Amino acid sequence: MNSAVHQAVLTPQPFVTASRPSRGTHPHDVDGTLTWHALGLETMASLLVLSLHRMGDRFFEGRCQWPRTHPLNERATTVAHHPLIVVESTRQLAVAVQRRHLPMASQADCEVLSVSLGLLAGFVPRESGSATDVAVRLNLSDVVVRAGSAASFRVTAEYLHAGQVFATCVLGCASSGGDDPETAGALAPGPGLLHPPAAAVGAAADADVLLARGPQGRLVIVPRDPAHPVLLPGRPSRLTTAAVLEAGRQAVLLSCGLTASAVVGLHADVRSPVPDRGAVVEVAFDQGRARFVVTAAGRVVATGAVSLLRS
Repeated sequence: MNSAVHQAVLTPQPFVTASRPSRGTHPHDVDGTLTWHALGLETMASLLVLSLHRMGDRFFEGRCQWPRTHPLNERATTVAHHPLIVVESTRQLAVAVQRRHLPMASQADCEVLSVSLGLLAGFVPRESGSATDVAVRLNLSDVVVRAGSAASFRVTAEYLHAGQVFATCVLGCASSGGDDPETAGALAPGPGLLHPPAAAVGAAADADVLLARGPQGRLVIVPRDPAHPVLLPGRPSRLTTAAVLEAGRQAVLLSCGLTASAVVGLHADVRSPVPDRGAVVEVAFDQGRARFVVTAAGRVVATGAVSLLRS
C-alpha cells in the first residue's frame, strides 16, 4: 500500500497549521478573482475555483463553488460531490499558482504526475440546492526552477465546509517530458469487451465509465466517452492523471462490489504517458486497502492505491 494514501487520509485535525499566516497577515494580491480564460479551461462551466489570494510566502486561501449538477455527480436531488471534483479544483489552483506566482519562461503549464486525496468520512458536504461554497487553504512546496521556469512543484490543499476540514489533496506537478513513443497513442483494446453498468464502478452515468471487461476477466481502459468534459477534455491522445485515478477507483469498486461512499483515500503516480484506450488495470487487495497497476504495451505506466472504509 502506497504510504502517500495514509498521509492523505484525513483526521479531524488539519496538518498545514504550521504554515498558516499570522493573525495580522493581509493578502499580497488584492484582486484574487479567477476566470476560466485565465486557467486555460474550455468553458466557463468547467470553472470550480472562484478566487485565490496569497496570504504569505507559500500560503494561499481561496474559494470554490461546486455545482450540484456537475457532470460527475449523481443525478439526484441531494448529492455528495464526486471526489474528483476535489482533484480538479486542486489542479485549477495549481495552474493559478504557477501562472501568477511562479517564474515561467514559456507558456506551458506543468502537468500533474501524482495525486493523493483523503476524505474525512461523514464530513463531505451534500448539496440539495444549486452549488456548495467551499473554502480552501493551500501550501506551495518543493519548487524547482530551471532555465527561468518552474520545472516542478507541489501543492497541498485543505478543503473546508462550514468551518470543518473534509478533504485534503496533494498534487505533484512537473514540466512535460513529451510523449513516450512506446506508449503514446491508442492501443487496440481487443474484441469482446463489455462495459459494466455505471453503478458497478461508482459512476453517475454510463458516459463516465472508463473500463471494459474482456473474455478472461481482464479490465481494460476504454472510455465510453472519449471526449469526456471532465476526465478527457479536448479528447487527448493520452489519459489525464485524473482519468488514471478514476480508472483505478472504478476498477477497485468493480472488483470488490462496494459503493462509491466506501472510498476514503485515493493515490496515483503516472510514470509515463497512458494511452487513451487499451491500457490494462490490475487490482490487488490487502486488509481493506487496494492497489492498482496500469500497464500499456507490456510496461507499467502508472500505479495507485485506494483506501476503503472498514466495515
